[in-house]
Amino acid sequence: MKILLVNAYKNAGYFSRLRAKFFIPSLTLSQVAACTPRKYEIKIVNEWYEKVNFDEDCHLVGISAFTPDAYRAYEIADKFRERGIKVVIGGYHATAMPEEAKEHADAVVIGEAENSWPNLINDFEKGKLKPYYGWEKIKGEDIPPARRDLDNLRPFSSALQATRGCPYRCGFCQLTGFGDSIHRKRRIEDVIREFSFLPTKLVWFHDASLTIDKEYSKNLFSKIIESKIRKKWIAFGNMHILSKDTKILKLAKKAGCVGWMVGLESISQRIIDEEIKKKGNIVEEIPKMVERIEKEGMMVWGSFIFGFDNDGRDVFDATYEKICEWGISLAQFAILTPLPGTPIFQKILREGRIITFDWSKYDMAHVVFNPKNMSIKELEEGVRKICRKFYSIDQIAKRAFNTKGLFNKFLNLFANLSARSLWNFYFNKQK
Repeated sequence: MKILLVNAYKNAGYFSRLRAKFFIPSLTLSQVAACTPRKYEIKIVNEWYEKVNFDEDCHLVGISAFTPDAYRAYEIADKFRERGIKVVIGGYHATAMPEEAKEHADAVVIGEAENSWPNLINDFEKGKLKPYYGWEKIKGEDIPPARRDLDNLRPFSSALQATRGCPYRCGFCQLTGFGDSIHRKRRIEDVIREFSFLPTKLVWFHDASLTIDKEYSKNLFSKIIESKIRKKWIAFGNMHILSKDTKILKLAKKAGCVGWMVGLESISQRIIDEEIKKKGNIVEEIPKMVERIEKEGMMVWGSFIFGFDNDGRDVFDATYEKICEWGISLAQFAILTPLPGTPIFQKILREGRIITFDWSKYDMAHVVFNPKNMSIKELEEGVRKICRKFYSIDQIAKRAFNTKGLFNKFLNLFANLSARSLWNFYFNKQK
């Protein structure tokens, strides 16, 4: 039996294979493939850099999609079903909107797929496919290594996952609606084994945060050091850990860490406490965190969101000034997007402020609701303005020049240029 797995993307095939090599690799379908019995033939198509062949010889199609890519996922599903091929849809959007997804699929996977996917395949072969599968959490020690042999891109970096889940329940995050609040950890020896066989010198940890369990993290970093694995890696981390725990920073650096991605979200403590409800983010401690991380020879990549109820028109200039003052190596900027399944979606929906349910606009580059303290145009133009300033060629060059270490200089340069390219693409699409 032949199974086709598709990562749907609304701008299918936009990125060339060469450009796609620079982006953070996806793990989702490789992990689904890993829990598929080896007797089945599997092909993975990632629409970031390749298009689906609708004449593909297959018996079952599995599609994963984020909210802005939902319509593309439905288009793919409908075309294969026209040929009489059974289609399964999963991912964050399908989990939040299962009835909608079911209109275009023979079955919908809700939540994580590892435990339900083998049962789904078994039911498919018996001709008894159920309409819905899911909410079966996999234990950390049972998470299998990804099927990297199915990756036909050969990117410049690899992806790895040591833990899964996040207990913090931020109001805007789809992990909350995905039921992924239980933090689970893989066996360290399994992580080390997979890490050691990765084909690239640069690795991205896909964990929601690699510092949720400090002792686990320290043990993992120590084992990487003991194993003499000579790879560079980047991970998400919690601000309150990275700003205070010097030991974890020193171990991470020695284990090969070159950068930490941190969800700083806002320069307003009120917004963090009342709207995002993100525990551990203390704005006044950001300078100390940046200083400590950079002192150890690692970079800080921060993310910021605009459009909260307490954001005013001055938030863009104020945020830019703070970022420059703190010396953050790379910043990502997003328009607040009330994604289905999140607490913020429910709040804004109750208040009647959502202006469109066109999911293709839910890409963090479009405004899909009425902000409270600025107009839609002011929010869109404000994000464009800060992106233009931060991603200007002279500012990118300045940050790369100020970054310590030759490898980090080039990585920072490429990351900033990639972010500039991506945002230019989205802004041009809006015109």
